[in-house]
Amino acid sequence: MGWADYHLHSWSIRGVDYGVPHEDYDLGMRDEKNVKLSSLIGSSEKVKFSYMYDFGDSWEHEILIEKILPSAPNTYYPVCVAGKRACPPFDCGGVWGYAELLTILSDPENPEYEEKIEWLEGEFDPEYIDLSDINYRGYRRFSNI
Repeated sequence: MGWADYHLHSWSIRGVDYGVPHEDYDLGMRDEKNVKLSSLIGSSEKVKFSYMYDFGDSWEHEILIEKILPSAPNTYYPVCVAGKRACPPFDCGGVWGYAELLTILSDPENPEYEEKIEWLEGEFDPEYIDLSDINYRGYRRFSNI
């Protein structure tokens, strides 16, 4: 998503929750670092599971494994092959805050418009998606460089 990974998150796959254990919270999750997605779903396609990011803002995502392709040489994974729209800005207040932000940005006469543009450090196009940037970020995060 392009977010900074500062907030708690969880994956719910086949009725079991996975995440990063936290010493201050007993969330009943299994440690995500000890499991691979392939071990949970095998070679099954059309499997759905959910991802929750930031338990306060409640960014809920439904993920569908549409198709499993053979790995390609010289390809770093994970790879985003398609998408729609930009990632909402980090810490914008969940779905409700993002909807409000889009309303403000759609009206340059809105009294909060300049403040939001400054907070965003410039323009924000909610329709723009940059797959090469997404994949570069994924490569950096998962290759530990």
